[in-house]
This record gives sequence, structure tokens and C-alpha cells, in this order.
Amino acid sequence: MAKRGAGEGSVYKRGNSWVAQVGSGKNREYRSFKTQREANSWRLKAVEQRRQGLDFAGSKVTLAKFLDDWLVVARSSVRPNTYYQYAQIVRDHINPTLGKVLLKDLRPEQVQSLYTSKLKNGVSPRTTRMIHAVIRRALNHALQLGSVIRNVSALVTPPKVPKKEMQILDEYQVRQLIQATERPQMAVLFWMAVTTGLRQGEILGLKWSDLDWDNRRIHVQRQIQRRKGEGLVFCEPKSSSGRRVIVLGQSTIEKLRSHKNRQEKERMLKGNEWQENDLIFPSPIGTPLDSSNVVKAYKRSLEKAGLPNIRFHDLRHTAATLMLQEGINPKIVQERLGHADISLTLNTYSHVLPHLQEEAAEKMDELLTLIDVSDELEVIKKT
Repeated sequence: MAKRGAGEGSVYKRGNSWVAQVGSGKNREYRSFKTQREANSWRLKAVEQRRQGLDFAGSKVTLAKFLDDWLVVARSSVRPNTYYQYAQIVRDHINPTLGKVLLKDLRPEQVQSLYTSKLKNGVSPRTTRMIHAVIRRALNHALQLGSVIRNVSALVTPPKVPKKEMQILDEYQVRQLIQATERPQMAVLFWMAVTTGLRQGEILGLKWSDLDWDNRRIHVQRQIQRRKGEGLVFCEPKSSSGRRVIVLGQSTIEKLRSHKNRQEKERMLKGNEWQENDLIFPSPIGTPLDSSNVVKAYKRSLEKAGLPNIRFHDLRHTAATLMLQEGINPKIVQERLGHADISLTLNTYSHVLPHLQEEAAEKMDELLTLIDVSDELEVIKKT
């Protein structure tokens, strides 16, 4: 048996195995290995971990157990849909492969191997990137608790997510879409999507009480989401910047006024069947409108108008692109879209910037180029 100083642990042979031990009493920890070299390597690592503050209680917990505990904490700090997404990723993607690994023994190559395996088995780069995000966030929590001495996810390379080609409608196609929409309510809804850049959930969460008719302003204060086990619910905007005020054009106000008059007639026809929620775009009985019904109507209108089969979310991209092409200040575009930072707006819609660069160059040339008036002066002298 190779003895060492206090706190250094020990390595000794037992039968055909080599045993490494660190700590003492209730804090004792030991492992068996095939070779003395492996045992000594583990001993040195375990001693160093303890010196750097790794708590002993966390040293024996598996990654699966830690992630289960972390999800309880995360639930109170993230949106419900985000929590369900975290839980699904842990259950379906992380625990089956790495769940039995001790938290403190998790190595970068194991995490990297997980990503490689997922991609090889057909999991999309986007989902694999989300797996990485969950592991990174969970291990940051473990680092704060002193359960690990480093976040191994910082040492691996997550896959790049291919950027989807943005599809938008031009102003002529937008008019075609609106004209091809049979239901007046949906026509106004699509118009709002393009003129404001609101997300679908934000549009469906709008209430008449959010609308300032006199000042032509709409207050975005909530959105509608479908939650597991709860159905359609009102919830906070996607981010703090999502809670915003958007100025509406006069045409939009007029369309909304006509829409409100039609809705009042529908409400009276429904009688007791109507459930009042003050929604601008409710279902036929006043309840929150399911996004799937919006998408169906949208797809029918696209097909009828002979337009490309693009996503409803691309109306938001259409709104941003048209605004930038019209020379609207990117800061205003950012505020209307509810982006937290202008860099997100500029990065997302960089395809519009070359056109704006050319326009800016021509305007600056025109502004600073001196006009040659020598010929005009000669004429004046002669007269």
C-alpha cells in the first residue's frame, strides 16, 4: 500500500484490482481500477477537485439526478413552455446516454460524443444545439453550487445551425394576400401582421382595451400560447422588450374600426354562446383564437393568390424588410419588432443593408459634391 500525506489519499492493491481512496470517515471516497496508473490518476484528480472546492455531497450524484433537481429550480425562472422543452431534452436526449455518469466525472469528450451521436442518428442541428444549451445552463448552476470545478460544455463545439433562407412578400404580393382572404377578420389580422411586425401570439393576445384610438397606438402587453395540459393561455410577452407601444397608420385604424363593428354584430348574433374576453381577434364565440386556425386560413389565402407557401412568421420578416427598404430608421424597426438589441435586428435583416448602403453612398455624394457654376457666371457677366 502506497501511503501519502494527509489529504493526498492513497492507492493500494486488492486482489487483481488497484483501489484509490481519498478523504476519511463519512467523506471517504474510493474507486477500483485495473491498473495502478489509472487508480493514481483518479486519486490526483479527486484530490485536486476537493482542493478547488468541490463539495462532497455533490461528488457522488449522477448527472441524471442533478438534472432532475436543476429542473425544479429552473421551473421558477423560465417560461412554462421553455421548462417543458428543457424537461423533454433532459428526458429524451441527455439522460439515456449520460444520465448514469457522475456529475463530477463528466468529461468534454463525452458531451462532444453525445452531439456527434445525435447528429449521426438524424437529430437536427437545431435540436442538438438546444441540447448543448441545456447542458451549459445546468452545469453553470452546478458550478455556482460548487458541485463541479468547471463547465465542461465550454470545452466542446456545438453544431452550427444552418441559417434558413428568409422568405418574404413584396408590397404587391401583400396586397394580393389581403385581397384573396375571404374572411374579413383574417384579412385585418394579416394586415396587422405586415404593418406592425407583431408575432402571431402577440396579435392573438391583443385586446380592444389595448388600443388608444385617438393617438393611434396599440399597447402590446400579452400573448397567447398553447401550454401542455392547460390549452390556450394568456402569458407575458416573449421578453421585457416585447412589452411595447406601436403606432398604427390611419388606414389600420379604419380597418380596425370596421372590424370592431362587424364583431359587435357577431357577438349579438351569438347571444349567450359568446364568451367575452375583449379580444380583437377572437374565435367565433369570443374565446382565444387557436393559432392553427389562423395558419389554415393563411395557407388558403396564399394558395388562392398563387403566392409562395411561406410561414406565417415570415409576415414578420416581410414587415421588417419593407420598413428597412423604405428607409425607416433601424432603431424604430427594432422597437416595433420588440427586439431586445438593435444588433439582432441588423444581423437578422442584413440582406436589406447592401441596398441601403448604396442609397447612402449616392446621397452623401450628392450632398458633398460641389456644383460647377462657372458657365452660369460667364453668362451673367456678358449680360
